[in-house]
Amino acid sequence: MKKRNFFKTVAVSAMAMSLLLTGCSSGGSEPAKGSEKVSFENVPEVFKDGNDMKIKVIRKIGGDDHTAQFLAGAKSEGEALGFKVDVFTANGDTAKFHDAIAQGLQEDYDGFIISHGDDAATVDDVKKLTEAGKSVVTFDSNGDLMNVDGVTLTSQDDEALAKLALDQLVKETNGEGNIVYLWVDGFPPMVRRNNVYKDVLEKNPGLKEVERFGVAAADTSVQTQNAVAAMLNKHKKGEIDAIFATWDAFAIGAARAIKEAGRDEIKIYGIDVSNADLQLMQEEGSPWAYTAAVDPKLIGEVNMRILAKKLADEETPQTYDLEASLIDQKTLQSSDFPVNMQTLADIIDGWGKSDAFEEDWMKTLKDHYKK
Repeated sequence: MKKRNFFKTVAVSAMAMSLLLTGCSSGGSEPAKGSEKVSFENVPEVFKDGNDMKIKVIRKIGGDDHTAQFLAGAKSEGEALGFKVDVFTANGDTAKFHDAIAQGLQEDYDGFIISHGDDAATVDDVKKLTEAGKSVVTFDSNGDLMNVDGVTLTSQDDEALAKLALDQLVKETNGEGNIVYLWVDGFPPMVRRNNVYKDVLEKNPGLKEVERFGVAAADTSVQTQNAVAAMLNKHKKGEIDAIFATWDAFAIGAARAIKEAGRDEIKIYGIDVSNADLQLMQEEGSPWAYTAAVDPKLIGEVNMRILAKKLADEETPQTYDLEASLIDQKTLQSSDFPVNMQTLADIIDGWGKSDAFEEDWMKTLKDHYKK
């Protein structure tokens, strides 16, 4: 398989969280001292005469905690650099997603972060942005964007995410058992995770897929809960050993269904993490045993740093992967304190920390615009 260098919580108010999830553009707050000149020698010329850079972050999927944290990370990092940052989530509505990009092109934004643009139309959209002189970074989007000059594709290391979770599943089942597969096609990260899943099944013939379900919608967790509940009614105790959930929205729904049915013999091996996920994993009797993840807030931050380097006309990679970690329920439940996205780094080594693409001049800008 070709591995591409291609997709935790900040404190936000309830109002700010609502803005992130409504599917409407956030007006964004004006950066502090935005009109003041930066005289430091190490700062790129483009930022010295008053930083009036405007950035738009546009994400196709939404309605989940991962989206909120990704947007919050991009927004906070951009504003720390003195940028004005607006965010938009289409909540899975393809038409709204493309309309937002088209509208952004007509406005005076200097750079764009495009998330989960999975279709060919996204490639056309991004070409229009770059032809208009806009800087663009994409996250978990169509692989053909690699052919658009100047664009960086970022992703979580999806192969590693799937392998971390599935290796643990194989270990704990000894490679024997019946699996429910929660997955949805059509998204580049899902395609990469599915490739790993197929490879694991091929190498472990004792693992049998007995059911699968997957839908990407604003109510994915609810639909998944209903679907898994129906599966549990269909398969009596002992007929399902584990669930592999390729998205935390799937895992949340599955965990609720399992708990309501009293089927604690079934364990969930998932991907992604959020405050809601961590709370659920720490509950007594929770079936969610493991989840592989990358800090979504950090993803937003790193994407913004890459975009800042593009605005400064500095060299950036064509693709970049963010390193994955495995979070296990036993470690969470044995903690002396409740674990959330802010404290996860206290028990998971290296979590939420990366100096990737953080240049000295960025630190200078952050000091200058510190509120």
